[in-house]
Amino acid sequence: MRAATWTEAWAAGGRAVHIGDVADFNAQFLPQSAGSRRQGHHYSCLAAFYSPHPAVLVLPHEVEEGWLRLLERELGWSAVELHSGLAGDGLMAPALAARPALRQRIDGLGLPVRRWGRSGPDGPAGAPDDPALAAVRRYEAKDESHALFARIAPGHPGVRVPAQQAVEPGRRLARLVAARAAGGRTTVLKARHGVGGFGTALLTPEQVTLAGGARSLLRRLTEHQVLPPGEPLLVEEYVDGGGRLRHPTFDGVVADDGSVHPVGVGLMDVEGTGYRGATVGPGLVPRGLADTVAAFGLAVGRELARAGHRGWYDVDFVTDRTGRPAPTETNLRLTGPAVAFMLKTRLDAVRGPGHLVRTLDRLPLGARLGPQPLLAHLERLARRCAPFGATLLPTIPTTGSEPEPTVGIALAAAGPAAPDALDAAEAVVRSANLALGDPFEALEPRS
Repeated sequence: MRAATWTEAWAAGGRAVHIGDVADFNAQFLPQSAGSRRQGHHYSCLAAFYSPHPAVLVLPHEVEEGWLRLLERELGWSAVELHSGLAGDGLMAPALAARPALRQRIDGLGLPVRRWGRSGPDGPAGAPDDPALAAVRRYEAKDESHALFARIAPGHPGVRVPAQQAVEPGRRLARLVAARAAGGRTTVLKARHGVGGFGTALLTPEQVTLAGGARSLLRRLTEHQVLPPGEPLLVEEYVDGGGRLRHPTFDGVVADDGSVHPVGVGLMDVEGTGYRGATVGPGLVPRGLADTVAAFGLAVGRELARAGHRGWYDVDFVTDRTGRPAPTETNLRLTGPAVAFMLKTRLDAVRGPGHLVRTLDRLPLGARLGPQPLLAHLERLARRCAPFGATLLPTIPTTGSEPEPTVGIALAAAGPAAPDALDAAEAVVRSANLALGDPFEALEPRS
């Protein structure tokens, strides 16, 4: 009997309904400030890529129809039904509860419904007895995922698990950070929950000195909402390393029957402690490292399945100076790298196998642009990327009007020259984005 593929396990191998409920998922774990809700709004654009082929896209914020039509053309999607602008606060559960006709429409399609992650049928407070929801809420915590890593690590000698301890905030934490800095050691601080870099801080000895001491630095990180106030923090061993293979990640799917299906191994782009994007595709990660990461990731998936989890998950790693991977967290939800895997799968299906896909979620813009001008700018850039053999796809087209404007895109290419094509296209996009702030840029001829 043929084993199911991950696309069959995730969306029955066909089309699906995608609901952009990033804010709903995060509300279970993170303070919902105006800024975090706005970020959830924008990140919900990634709902377009919750499976390789959406049928319906439901978003909290208003998006341009032209964005979706562009994606349909490039990805060979059949017409996607769009419902946007449903939730001013970003929370989709109450917005859908208030729209029985839309709920009936979705139910009537009989398609899989895919979300960012499980938050209960009635939103973050719902279904406390749901074992799948209980698994999410348990293992999204970084101390619980660390304990899971430690339990299975003896069967995976190629993986090292960083030491970790919980410390109450206040003088004891400050003394510990100060002592580590005095010994020349970098400290990793983690809240139990965090996303996209929130709740994690990397404290080098130089930073401690420049801030005037550990207590001053910790106070500043709390005031700037990098770390949550008044909560115990996890002090984790810093794994020293660097280079192209610094941040591998493994994605997998736990099917409804509890079976675990590998999706793949990719490389994340991490700036400081903040996730910025990922690259996936053939030949990207050396075989030995990919096999080690995948074997550990599958073992984590089996433990999550036994705990009741059903759906997408990933395991993030860092590598040390010898290239040995160390797991840092698991996410029981869709992730930024998941978007790259979805796009690769779709492009391989409609254009032929072998695609490399790179997602870049927060590319700076040199000037603020509204939705239509931003899409026009990106379409011009797509034409400039085409001669390299690279395809440009907008992924987060709603952040161009923010006080610090950015845009999210994906770049894809296939064949032996794909890595160079992605690098060249990324360089062009970054340069052109920043040139939007150049008063002379408008005088340049445009293709």
